[in-house]
Amino acid sequence: MVLAAGTLLGACGSNGNNDSEDVAPAKDGQADKFTAAMVTDVGGVDDKSFNQSAWEGLEAFGQDNGLEKGTDGYDYLQSKSDADYKTNLNTAVRNKFDLIYGIGYKLQPAIEEVAKQRKDSNFVIVDSVIEGMDNVASVTFKEHEGSFLVGVAAGLTTKTNKVGFIGGTDSDLINKFAAGFKAGVEAVNPDAEVDIQFAGAFDKADKGQSMAASMYQAGNDVIYHAAGGTGNGVFTEAKNRKQQNPDQELWVIGVDRDQAAEGSVTVDGEEMNITLTSMVKRVDTAVIDIAERAMKGEFPGGEIVEYGLEDDGVGIAPTQDNLSEEVLAAVEEWKEKIVNGEVEVPTKPE
Repeated sequence: MVLAAGTLLGACGSNGNNDSEDVAPAKDGQADKFTAAMVTDVGGVDDKSFNQSAWEGLEAFGQDNGLEKGTDGYDYLQSKSDADYKTNLNTAVRNKFDLIYGIGYKLQPAIEEVAKQRKDSNFVIVDSVIEGMDNVASVTFKEHEGSFLVGVAAGLTTKTNKVGFIGGTDSDLINKFAAGFKAGVEAVNPDAEVDIQFAGAFDKADKGQSMAASMYQAGNDVIYHAAGGTGNGVFTEAKNRKQQNPDQELWVIGVDRDQAAEGSVTVDGEEMNITLTSMVKRVDTAVIDIAERAMKGEFPGGEIVEYGLEDDGVGIAPTQDNLSEEVLAAVEEWKEKIVNGEVEVPTKPE
């Protein structure tokens, strides 16, 4: 009893930083099984875009490696506001996940803070760069290159010579989408005007819809969105207008994943689709790649891992029903020029 009491008192006295609540229980004998989790941004895991693509990648990794959804395998923690980022990251640490993803550049400050405190945990920031930390890998994409290609498609498709871009926020990242898109449009259609606007949020579908309504009303017949859940409103507006006037030619260009399904609409009993194409950003592939490396003990901590056209990290969506042979040929031609270094795509709209 004396020994037990001494041990108990010693344990209580050794935790001067009050971190006892952060100690997670053992994983039921599965301590040797690799586990991974992701923390979403405010768009949520079912945003039909960026977060959803990341989750699909993590799901595929888990299933391919015989893992189950939950703390003993793979899971996600959903953030309803920016205030949830740090809390969710710490929850993932307490649950002893071997690898923790922060999906979206907005999680950078939270990951920087938590990773400094939790040096034994490995983190991945997607869409931003954190330097000088060996337990953080940074995943970025050449969004401007993929956006250039959908810009080529828009420039060759527009009948009004007016196309629009709706970004989630006016940030360096989203401006890469805008810059590539504008450059692609102008490369094949110098007469076209590109209207670039920002919603200020990634989770406001109503804002996206009202912005799209104004753009279509102003004569833009193609709108490219890089706005996460806000972009869902762009699809809603386009489909509503198509139902009201089936003869009106208007299009939406999706982002991050193949958003052809979001453009499906029934007009007078006929199935139509207003998704011209999508700029696929293979977040799912990146999530799988980093997880596989980490599982093999090759976690790229402190490194920047970038995915572009040359390794199919970005590109045109596989669904190409609404693109003509002429457009597809032009897209392929410009893709080769970019990959070969003949064309350098700008990262800023100027």
